Amino acid sequence: MSEFIGPKRGPWDGEPRPLYLAPMSGVSDLPYRLLVKECGADTTITEFTNSTALTREAATSWRRMETHESEVPFIPQIFGGDPGDMATAAEMLAPSADIIDLNFGCPAPKVTSICAGAALMGEPDRLVNMVETIVNRVDVPVTAKMRLGTGKAPNNSTEICERLEEVGAQRLCIHGRTLRQRYAGVADWSSIKEAVERVELPVVANGDITDAVSAAACLETTGASGLMIGRGAIGRPTVFADIKVGLGWIDQQELPWVRQHENWENLSETGQAFASRKWCWDRYIALSEATVGIHGKWMQRHAIAFTKGLPGAKKVRSLMHQEQSDRGKAEAISRFLGRPA
Repeated sequence: MSEFIGPKRGPWDGEPRPLYLAPMSGVSDLPYRLLVKECGADTTITEFTNSTALTREAATSWRRMETHESEVPFIPQIFGGDPGDMATAAEMLAPSADIIDLNFGCPAPKVTSICAGAALMGEPDRLVNMVETIVNRVDVPVTAKMRLGTGKAPNNSTEICERLEEVGAQRLCIHGRTLRQRYAGVADWSSIKEAVERVELPVVANGDITDAVSAAACLETTGASGLMIGRGAIGRPTVFADIKVGLGWIDQQELPWVRQHENWENLSETGQAFASRKWCWDRYIALSEATVGIHGKWMQRHAIAFTKGLPGAKKVRSLMHQEQSDRGKAEAISRFLGRPA
């Protein structure tokens, strides 16, 4: 068992369990991964990346695989429909990776159209053979993220989990929806529970976890060995800390955005939102400059997400458009977030 993969946990009795940032395209860039670690996430995973593009040395795809010495563990996630390319990409990544994660959960048409991502849930033999090949060709742990099934047939995630355990996968994550559902409806945590009970591997639960209340409910229902947060972390890197504070795993006074405000408790809910997001934004920019530099496209996507729902957020695009440089745009967002606090 890898030092970065703990054993399977039993029924949850309130104790801390790992929180993971889901691998999300356009969200999980290196500076953001480092930021959410500072905001309470225990483990992060790269953006899911096309294995065929990696084998062809595509610069844009390899940029998604960038890491930093402070990112421990480093877990790249790959997807693909060609078993050979998946194995080759895994071999290329293995020297720098602590774990390699395989994507069988993405429902995006551009992914499923090549029989990759969640589409492989409809071809379980191919999926299992792909994992077995990769396990046999790399010397780092292999993990996988999947959905409940395709939605066109009975859900088969539990069966696939059992088979992946047999071929050497070391940790599994299940999103409690089918491919057909995409992100609609409600995540089915009871089906995740079934898999948790049937395998001896740690199983991480994913889907509809947005705060301490939903985190506790998911752990109580599933007994999962950890929780993965995706959409709930877009623009809200503090969601991990919020969950840990809400469940009594850490003290609110430990949080850096709280420590910098002596009168935190006297701030309104909106004031706290501005203050925490300003700290996160400034830290994101600092981490960008310290690692890969400020990437305009990445920064603008995060700027929209960080300010969403705040009073005056509609002005954000125009504030950035008034600035010529990426640094100027970053400072404009910082000023916007700093005024109300």
